[in-house]
Amino acid sequence: MLEPWAIQHKGGKKRLALALYQRRDLATARVLVATAEQEYVNLRALGLRQPIAIIPNGVPLPDSDAVLARPPRPAGAPRTVLFLGRVYPVKGLLNLIDAWARVRPTGWRLQIAGPDEAGHLVEVLARARQAGASEAVDYVGAVDGAAKSALYRSADLFVLPSFTENFGVVVAEALAHGLPVITTHGAPWADLPAFGCGWWIPIGVEPLAEALREAIALSDAERAAMGARGLAYVRRYDWADIAAQMAAVYRWVLGQGPKPDCVRCD
Repeated sequence: MLEPWAIQHKGGKKRLALALYQRRDLATARVLVATAEQEYVNLRALGLRQPIAIIPNGVPLPDSDAVLARPPRPAGAPRTVLFLGRVYPVKGLLNLIDAWARVRPTGWRLQIAGPDEAGHLVEVLARARQAGASEAVDYVGAVDGAAKSALYRSADLFVLPSFTENFGVVVAEALAHGLPVITTHGAPWADLPAFGCGWWIPIGVEPLAEALREAIALSDAERAAMGARGLAYVRRYDWADIAAQMAAVYRWVLGQGPKPDCVRCD
């Protein structure tokens, strides 16, 4: 909630809350926890000077063999680009619809999953109709647990076109399910192209359309190879490792251990 886009969105109330009590609450914390370097930088920009531990969120990691042994696609079935998350303006879904309308890929569908917030779904579906893309866009509602895992496994590509994310846990989840990922510079996932498992692009319709064109033009085998690299990369977000880092920070705060490497005091 302290990312610049989040503070500016309906910013009057948020700046008032910061002035009245939230900044005081934050300033009294012994340590803050950021989930990515980008979030750390933004916390410092707000003038918060106490130590900050950079510890990412974790994700449950499915069995690798089960992930890579994807179910066969029925003959004639379309391939799927999946968005999963809150249906809310910050997620950039209007940009995604506009990009999809520019690309208009044959034999592909765009699947949107997640809870509708503030009635934004009506706007998204209206944009799809206006763009002449509604026949290729499906909204499947909110999903969780086994249903969410099945949705990841049935997809061919994941996209998160957000304006801002402090972490973007759905990116880690998609990678853990063997999917290549497209996301924006609003999310802290610069490693995706470096590890050959996705695209990290500027925010906007045309960069998104270009990444979709490139991803869709790949063969199934090439996308599967990207997914396998993503699965190997995401192992660093195993919950056991994350929990160990957090425990080390608490021990340090209590004077029971050395300062962990994840803690920044600058």
